Amino acid sequence: MLRVMYEAADDLAPGVISDWDQRRGFLRIRVHKHATPQQFTQALNDITEEVLANWFQLWRGEIVSVASPGTPLRVLYRVSDFSPAPLVEIRESKGAVILNIAPSATVEEFTQALNASLDELLAGGQWFQQWEGEIVTMDSPEVVLA
Repeated sequence: MLRVMYEAADDLAPGVISDWDQRRGFLRIRVHKHATPQQFTQALNDITEEVLANWFQLWRGEIVSVASPGTPLRVLYRVSDFSPAPLVEIRESKGAVILNIAPSATVEEFTQALNASLDELLAGGQWFQQWEGEIVTMDSPEVVLA
């Protein structure tokens, strides 16, 4: 099973707005709980390529990675131009996931809304992780979360 979880954090190093860690079937991204949407979207965009290095999208039978020519896999975080705006709006296409975040969203609101949406996105079966030579999918055995 795959799981991606965003967390609001108050124990990041000074000046750090986001960090991440992963293990088999699990990716955790932490965001400083006092960051503004402008701050955390930039910080998340800065780490995306590194985070996605072991993740892949299956798009209409084609495997897409960060190294795919033409349409490399990317996640783009943007502050929405709409007012009012939904807390988080997700759009997925070949090689791209675009997240529009409400300009008024707190980190707590952002992480709660995004986590629920990501569970649905991953349940679609179009994503997998390569972990120590193993392909981990939504159908893979459960992961014990610590």
